[in-house]
Amino acid sequence: MSTPQKSQSEILAKLGIVQLNSMQLAALQAITSSNEIILLSPTGTGKTLAFLLPLIQELDPVCEEIQLVIIVPSRELAIQIEQVMREMGTGFKVNTVYGGRAGSKDRIEIKHRPAVLVGTPGRVADHLRRNAFDTEFIRTLVLDEFDKSLEIGFESEMKDILYFLPKVKKMLLTSATQGVEIPRFVGLQAPVTVDFLGDKIAKLTIKKVLSPTKDKLETLLALIAHLGGENGIIFCNFKDSIQRVSNYLTNHEISHGIFSGGMEQTDRERALIKFRNGTHQLLLATDLAARGIDVPEIKFIIHYHLPLRSEEFTHRNGRTARMNSAGTAYVLHYEKDPLPDFIGNPAIEKLSKSPLPAPSEWSTLFVSGGRKDKISKGDVAGLFFKQGNLGKDDLGVIELKTDCAFVGVKTATLEKLLSKVNNMKLKEKKVRVTVI
Repeated sequence: MSTPQKSQSEILAKLGIVQLNSMQLAALQAITSSNEIILLSPTGTGKTLAFLLPLIQELDPVCEEIQLVIIVPSRELAIQIEQVMREMGTGFKVNTVYGGRAGSKDRIEIKHRPAVLVGTPGRVADHLRRNAFDTEFIRTLVLDEFDKSLEIGFESEMKDILYFLPKVKKMLLTSATQGVEIPRFVGLQAPVTVDFLGDKIAKLTIKKVLSPTKDKLETLLALIAHLGGENGIIFCNFKDSIQRVSNYLTNHEISHGIFSGGMEQTDRERALIKFRNGTHQLLLATDLAARGIDVPEIKFIIHYHLPLRSEEFTHRNGRTARMNSAGTAYVLHYEKDPLPDFIGNPAIEKLSKSPLPAPSEWSTLFVSGGRKDKISKGDVAGLFFKQGNLGKDDLGVIELKTDCAFVGVKTATLEKLLSKVNNMKLKEKKVRVTVI
C-alpha cells in the first residue's frame, strides 16, 4: 500500500513554520546533495527537523519495510524524534525501540513495519542480531548525537549495527560538540560538514554566584528567589546530591521535578511532561538532561556542581540561550575553591533580597486513552471544555501519547473538574482522569 507523499511546504505549514533557520537550510542542501554528512549545531537549534525533512523525501512510499534507521544515545531523544515526525504528518509510520521496556513490546509494534525506526544502540543491535526485521531496504542511517553514544559505552553495538546494515548508502552523523573525532569504524570517506556551533556563544551569559559556605543549599535558595518564577534546570553531578537538594527544596515548598539515570523511564518522562506544561518550573537533573531531551525554552541553568569536563559544561549551558534567544548560566561557587580553567572568569551576580517564588498554578492530569484509541488532542480539549466546563485560560498543554494523554490544567479548577471528566467517554472509550 502506497504512502501519499507530503511536500516540504505542506509539512512546514502543518508545523506552523514559515521559514527554516540558516542551519536547517544548509543541512537540507548538504543532505540532498551528498551521501556522507556531518551536522554540527547546538542543542535546541532544530537538528531533528533539519535531517528529517530531506530524508523523508527520499523514502519510497510503496516500500513496506524499514528504510531509515536513526540511532540515538537516550530513550528521551528517541521519543522526541518520534514525536517530531508524528507532528510533521508525513504519512510514513515511525516506531521507537529502546532499553527499559520489554523487547516483546517492540516486536509487536514493528510487526507492521515502520518506514523509520528510531532507537538506542543496544536495543537496535539486539533486534538486528535476532533478525527481527528485513534490512534489505535500509539505505539511510543517522547517528544522532553520535559522540554521546560512544561516550556512554555503545561502541561495540554501533559497530554491530553498521555490520548488519550493509546496504546503507547514506550516512548522517550529528553532534552538538566542537572538535569531535569521527570514529574510524563508521567508514566515512569524504563527508560534507555543516558546522553551526560558533553561532551560539554570543547569546549566553555566564555568571558566578558566591556561596559563603561549602554547603551551597542556602545560596541556591537565595538564587531561586532572586530569579523569581522563571523556568530553569539545576544541574548536580550525582543522584544522591539531587535527592539532598530535592529534600531541601521540598522543605521550603519549592515545586520541582527530578530527572536522573536511576529513575524508571515512566517517571523520567512524567518529570519532563510536568516541566514542559509548567507544573514544575524547576528541574533538578544530572548530565543526562544536558542534551537530547525536549524541554521548553528556559531562561537559566544553574550549575549546583560544576561538571568535570568542559564538554559537559558546554552541553549543560546549551539548554538555555537556544535558537534566537538569550539565557544565563549561573555557577554556584564556594568562594574559597578554585574554578576550573574552562569556566573563565565570569562576573559575580549580586543576589537581591527577594521572596521565594509562588507555587505553580498548573497541575497535570493523566487521561487513560491515546492515539491507538483514535483519540486526538481536539477530542481531549473538547472533553475538558464541554464536560469539564473549563474556560480557555484554564486548559494548558495537551500531550498525546500512544495509549494515554497528559493535560495541564489550572490547579484551582481541580476540585470541581475531576468529577465531571473522570469515567466519561472519549470517542468509544471510557477514560480515567487522575492527577499525577
